[in-house]
Amino acid sequence: MAITVYVTKDFDQMSAMAANIVIKKSIDIIKKKKEAVLGLATGNSPTGLYKYFAKAANEGKFDAGRIRSFNLDEYVGLPGDNIQQRVLHPESYAYFMIQELFGHLNKKFIETRVPYGSLIDQKMLIRELRENKNDWEYKGTDAGKSIAIKAKPKSSYLAWIRKEILDGYVRKIKAAGGIDLQIIGVGGRGHVAFHESGIPFQGSSVLLVKLDDNTIANAVADGHFKTKADSPQYAISMGAELVYKAKTVVLVANGARKTESVTRSLLENMTPEIPISYGQAYSQKGGELIYVLDRVAAQGLLENASALKTRGIILKNLA
Repeated sequence: MAITVYVTKDFDQMSAMAANIVIKKSIDIIKKKKEAVLGLATGNSPTGLYKYFAKAANEGKFDAGRIRSFNLDEYVGLPGDNIQQRVLHPESYAYFMIQELFGHLNKKFIETRVPYGSLIDQKMLIRELRENKNDWEYKGTDAGKSIAIKAKPKSSYLAWIRKEILDGYVRKIKAAGGIDLQIIGVGGRGHVAFHESGIPFQGSSVLLVKLDDNTIANAVADGHFKTKADSPQYAISMGAELVYKAKTVVLVANGARKTESVTRSLLENMTPEIPISYGQAYSQKGGELIYVLDRVAAQGLLENASALKTRGIILKNLA
């Protein structure tokens, strides 16, 4: 199936276009089966999409009560004395989803899930990793790395993380029948969720990730945390291999920070250096991949329209 790229003039047109795609496909899914399963992203890029989506749901254009959702990622190490405080921390992705989407729906989804990062105590995680170095290994070639916990770790805490936090999320997605439509954004270095640059594609299901310094720096620069010390150092995240198992993937991106990674993801060969480039393999296997970009993020693709055509990528310039 071909990759389609929509180029829009600005954030609002991008949001409206992406929302129209998601709404139409949700309606089609609900017509065919009992419920639609959506994969959801956080970050600035999908916020406008969610506003249009909630408005359409509240106007009765589709039944939000027949939708189930799974989010891509969640921090480990948010401030808080207990799980409840961490879940409701203003920078938790659970809180983000309440603020940006769930809280605006008159009729709630059947179920919403966010990876269980808030259940993990970061201090205990750091201690267990330090004291049980034979239980795990790093996977990745850059600053951000996946922490692969071995099948039978001696540490009961690491065993619990592997079984309940990581594999448990995969089991919930499988029990729901898999994700019908996945919304994703893209990080400045081409990462999807917290599948950081350099983490291998193979085996990237649900990951425990040691965050890239660049990711942490961006979180501070964007005003999410005051200093690097305040920012979480770890996260739980769907990996690219799991993200791109959805039947349809809609990528939204805006702004100059995304231009290079968006361009490279479609015009260069697939590489773990640019995790969203895994979309190339996904589309070749029959997955439906849709990019919805503002014209700034799309600049590199617009300048290479002929190369996109050669690769069989459909470019629709609405700007």
